[in-house]
Amino acid sequence: MTDVPSLRGAEVGRRIGVGLMYGLWKPRVLGAWRVPASGPVIFAVNHSHNIDGPMVMGVAPRPTHFLIKKEAFIGPLDPFLLGIGQVKVDRSTADRAAIMQALGVLESGGVLGIFPEGTRGEGDFAALRAGLAYFAVRSGAPIVPVAVLGSSDRPGRLIKALPPLRSRVDVVFGDPFEAVGHRAGGSGRRTRKALDEATERIQKQLTAHLENARRLTGR
Repeated sequence: MTDVPSLRGAEVGRRIGVGLMYGLWKPRVLGAWRVPASGPVIFAVNHSHNIDGPMVMGVAPRPTHFLIKKEAFIGPLDPFLLGIGQVKVDRSTADRAAIMQALGVLESGGVLGIFPEGTRGEGDFAALRAGLAYFAVRSGAPIVPVAVLGSSDRPGRLIKALPPLRSRVDVVFGDPFEAVGHRAGGSGRRTRKALDEATERIQKQLTAHLENARRLTGR
């Protein structure tokens, strides 16, 4: 039996995130009320900067367990990230341990955070990997799209790898939606066709949310 990442650890991570994100930058959070107050949820977060994950952890209304590439778990970050309930994933293989941990988060009614593009890029949801569809279809958990805007606008003067200190970063939460349309039925089918259809549906929803978030924030 794979250990489920600690909810208590994720809550500690959330509190650390609150202090760091609000201390270093000026987050503006829109739509947090859309996040279901209980039950399993998947955050689908666009990814254009390293601070996107910590930013969502710090401003989300619930503790979040992110799927994070194993390359980030270096030195003291390894026990720290595991201690705050994050999930280490090997992207070069079908990482069964990480998959079971992520499903365990959802089965226990927790929040799983995923960067569906798989790697940092333009942050526009243009290329989705199948992992998000798999977790959504298998668990039946609703997906909440999350747009982080402003984190990659320009580098900071003191630390080039970070956005300018005290700059505004917008985080926009969208309406929850199901990966499987009602006509297909929520049977949890995991055939290649079902996953392809779910991925297509998810991509349309995420792209629409991102466009709406840019309109709302003027970014």
